[in-house]
Amino acid sequence: MGPTLDASIALVAIAPFLAALLAPLTHRFVGSYCGWVLAIVPASIFMFLVKLIGPVIDKGFIAASIQWVPSYHLALSFYLDGLSLTFALTISGIGTLIVLYAGPYLAGHGHQGRFYSFLLAFMGAMLGLVLADNMLALFGFWELTAVTSFLLIGFDHTRQAARRAAIQALVVTNIGGLSLLLAVLVIQQLGGNWEISKLGALQGSALYPLVLALVLLAAFTKSAQVPFHFWLPNAMEAPTPVSAFLHSATMVQAGVYLLARLTPALGGTPEWTAILTIFGGVTLLWGGFAALKQTDMKQMLAQTTIASLGLLVLLIGIGSETAIAAMVVYFVAHALYKAGFFMLVGVIDHATGTRDITALGGLMGKLPLTFAAAVLAGLGMIGLPLTLGYLAKEEMYLALEQSDWRSIVLLLTVILGNGLLGAIALALVIKPFLGQFRSTPKPPHEGSFGLVAGPLLLGVLGLAGALATGWFGSTVLVPAASAVLGHATTSHLTLVPDFGGLVPFLSVLTWALGAVLFMQSGVIRAALRRSERSSWNFDAVFDALMFGLIRSAAAITRLFHHGRLELYLLIVFIGFAVAISAPLLLNHGYDGLLATADWVQLFGIRTVRPFEWAVLALAIAGLLILLFSFNRLVAVLALGIQGTATALIFLLFGAPDLAFTQFMVEILSVVVLALVITRLKLDERDRRPYEDLARDGIVALLCGVAVTLLLAVVLTGTLDTKLSDFFTATSVPIAHGRNIVNVILVDYRGLDTLGEISVVMGAGIAILGLLRRRRIVP
Repeated sequence: MGPTLDASIALVAIAPFLAALLAPLTHRFVGSYCGWVLAIVPASIFMFLVKLIGPVIDKGFIAASIQWVPSYHLALSFYLDGLSLTFALTISGIGTLIVLYAGPYLAGHGHQGRFYSFLLAFMGAMLGLVLADNMLALFGFWELTAVTSFLLIGFDHTRQAARRAAIQALVVTNIGGLSLLLAVLVIQQLGGNWEISKLGALQGSALYPLVLALVLLAAFTKSAQVPFHFWLPNAMEAPTPVSAFLHSATMVQAGVYLLARLTPALGGTPEWTAILTIFGGVTLLWGGFAALKQTDMKQMLAQTTIASLGLLVLLIGIGSETAIAAMVVYFVAHALYKAGFFMLVGVIDHATGTRDITALGGLMGKLPLTFAAAVLAGLGMIGLPLTLGYLAKEEMYLALEQSDWRSIVLLLTVILGNGLLGAIALALVIKPFLGQFRSTPKPPHEGSFGLVAGPLLLGVLGLAGALATGWFGSTVLVPAASAVLGHATTSHLTLVPDFGGLVPFLSVLTWALGAVLFMQSGVIRAALRRSERSSWNFDAVFDALMFGLIRSAAAITRLFHHGRLELYLLIVFIGFAVAISAPLLLNHGYDGLLATADWVQLFGIRTVRPFEWAVLALAIAGLLILLFSFNRLVAVLALGIQGTATALIFLLFGAPDLAFTQFMVEILSVVVLALVITRLKLDERDRRPYEDLARDGIVALLCGVAVTLLLAVVLTGTLDTKLSDFFTATSVPIAHGRNIVNVILVDYRGLDTLGEISVVMGAGIAILGLLRRRRIVP
């Protein structure tokens, strides 16, 4: 691809971040129209991606790359095939409607600009994730989704529940993030490159079980599979626009995308099939029954999201062409009806002041457009004919129309799961809108255009996609399924039932089961709540683990950060001596030294000149004064004598630049001492117990002997001048400097020097803060 397309695809992921930076300023200038202005960004991305549908179908993929770190063969590479294009279109399309919906939903909120900023950054992170081909870039965007979702879930940070939910989501998903990082590093070592599109099959590798475990942990935590599902219902503390976006097309679908993307490299093994189908099936049923137990409509939808994610994972685990086709269709269908339902719950909450489904009824006449949108979303969720949900359900049953016991068990699981989802859809459509009108905290009224337009459009798209079966199959299903399977496939979607098989009858059975579960939902809810008598659940286990982690951290802090500086220094110097001596002892490094007979010759004592003896005498004098000093001030000045002697040694042995640096350090020390001497009592006599003196003296001798022996070992060896020769040869032509030491500090070790300066600056700021605090506190 040319540089223009490279930049354009990169801009798809970068543009939302740029918009996020400008969102607060935009809101300040345009106020309530901010959503309409900012929606231009995701809408433009959607239109750009629509134009790439034809090239992707014709060529199979579009690859783009921008050089990142060429020396390590790292490029910011993007890969647009049927799978990533389907996800990206869903993210940008639904994202546009969410941005428009957020305006009227958060009208009058004091931090609306900040919310748009977080939301657009979240969108950008998800777009980058599905478009990235480089695995390190994918990991980076993966972690950005966690950070931005943390900001969105905890947006109402004044509420403790919102803060707790945000932290919980961040902790659980970051466990998966660390797992993904390890998986990426292992896969790179096995495959020899960083691009997912260039990966071969890894199923035969000896490290396949490790890679599989790491990838599954990352996907399961992100996509809320049991037992990592508990963070998702708590994320409902976020504003409704966030819930609608997060549950339909973004963060929770990241794990599904990862599994689908890595299916060619990791899929098809008995381990893959068994783990994904078991965990997916359990998650499907867990979410379905948990949804029946709820009365808060937002919580009901959250639990059905868990169920739907389990269903998607189960279908990926089966891995056949029909199962993958069902996964693709169901992903699109679920995104459309779930985003619509969440936005509708927000409309009902705004209009009535409650989300409790048992407190609502008869709203059809008051909210006709909302009711119409709810019917459209419900049709897709139930999977009735003429909807994408119907096509997805038919494909699921077709994939499981086998006679072996595993397929039968999975088929029964999927039927029960779809029945539970259908019951929830019936409850969301019938109970709030039909029946006798019930009084609500607020007089009900229809939502504004910005609130109901999105759900209505999504519901219509769910019908249009099914009615245009041929177009949907060739444009969406075939490219996406082919990308997951790793080979070309065909579409056999049809709205005409095949009564020669079991599939139509299984659909009827599912609808009947959903109707029965809906009619008995009150009884089932009561039974499920009675069965939940124990106070221990996944949420409580998480709290217990976090409490234990905090208590353990506090105990370790008290153990190692006890505030006794002398013990800190003691441990540091003991570790220093051990670090120097232990490797030499274990590797027989002292053997050559012990065989040396002439130690005088080794240290060059015979060649020491008189003025060098004078400098040595100065150093010894400083040492004696330090050891026998009567107070701290004298000890500090004695250290200055030691520093001066060191600077003279540098000067005598041909390093005037180092000598000058050392002199500057000593002068600076005197200046600093002069500045703080009025605040620190340095003239007090330092009275110390003899056992402390003996302990510190022994450690000092050990360190001195260790360093001396290390230098002696170095002197007995052969000096390797490769590094020195490199610096000498490249200092002028590369770094344009003749002072090699300066070049090393500024160029070759530039980042290290920057780090040291930062540490010193940070310490200085901290000291300044402490001094000011001491001045303020009486």
